[in-house]
Amino acid sequence: MGPFYQDVGAGQESKPLLRVIGWGVDIVAVIALAFFAVIMFGTKLTVSGRSMEPLLSSGDVVLLDRLWYNFSGPKRMDVVAFTAPEDEEKTYIKRIVGLPGEQVQIKEGSLYIDGVRTLSASGGESIKTAGLAEMEIELAEDEYFVLGDNTDTSEDSRFSNVGNVRRSQIRGRVWIRIAPFERFGLIK
Repeated sequence: MGPFYQDVGAGQESKPLLRVIGWGVDIVAVIALAFFAVIMFGTKLTVSGRSMEPLLSSGDVVLLDRLWYNFSGPKRMDVVAFTAPEDEEKTYIKRIVGLPGEQVQIKEGSLYIDGVRTLSASGGESIKTAGLAEMEIELAEDEYFVLGDNTDTSEDSRFSNVGNVRRSQIRGRVWIRIAPFERFGLIK
């Protein structure tokens, strides 16, 4: 009976230690998961300027999803954040309208993709400045053509300082507005 009693006692003494170890493992797992979520989904940007109005206004705070494009490429009408070609510190937020391999042109105030007139994100309003897209632009296999929703005030692919956006420049998809709180919601 003595050895049995000692085994039971030894097991009971180790239970608190096992609980502490279990809690420690749980805490480390939660911290690692939170760190992963913040790194992948929590890159915060503040919108500057009026180029994406009415969807996004100057001062809005948005989060980027940096993970999504590892599984699926950027799609037409996605709102993305990308770095400036000449300055990786500068970030633009625009909407993708032209995809790799397509031909983009703006004529008579309308956006044409592969020769077919399409509605732009500006809600069908006339695009006053065609810029580089006055002549047909053929996108390479890793290039996207982006426009701001408010084309009158947008510095986008129509201009040489931005130009076509390479896939490597895209930081992520803008997926949610977190401030101001009264406009909190998903970005579409």
